[in-house]
Amino acid sequence: MTPYAAPQYPVPADAILVECRHDRHAEAILAIFNDAILTSTALYDYRPRTLASMQGWFQAKEAGGFPVVGLENEAGELMGFASYGVFRAYPANKYTFEHSVYIDARFRGRGLGEALMRILIDRAHLRQVHVLVGSIDATNTGSIRLHEKLGFVHAGTIRQAGFKFGRWLDLAFYQLTLDTPADPVDG
Repeated sequence: MTPYAAPQYPVPADAILVECRHDRHAEAILAIFNDAILTSTALYDYRPRTLASMQGWFQAKEAGGFPVVGLENEAGELMGFASYGVFRAYPANKYTFEHSVYIDARFRGRGLGEALMRILIDRAHLRQVHVLVGSIDATNTGSIRLHEKLGFVHAGTIRQAGFKFGRWLDLAFYQLTLDTPADPVDG
């Protein structure tokens, strides 16, 4: 288990931590999602999402009490965001959540992903989460390196789990086990 340490947010000086809201951030998050869908294997979707889909996405996050944190620049542009949600919808999985972190292509390489992940890990710890799971395309070495730097360990790979851009995709799972909850219960 990873022992809990006081949060350290190495947020770049020109970045501002925000709680993302539908009314302010839906379009920016949608643009980041759709760029990932169209240009990468970070998301295994084929078609861009619609603005209407963001309403349900935000509602699910709010209903589950799941954070959606972002970093904006001084001009108010969302540079990236991170969140977590249900890993598997079974009662026994109530202490395990799947997370995601996405950075706008214009702002990559500045440490924003690491800053957002550290914030998300702290939020998970405070919520008494036991395991955070990252589902990462096996060719996404940057994301894999980031997760390993933060203490995530490889938990397995599903070979040929997806097919996109004319090729089979392997899906690697990385997990971070926290020292919470203090008193886990069944039911």
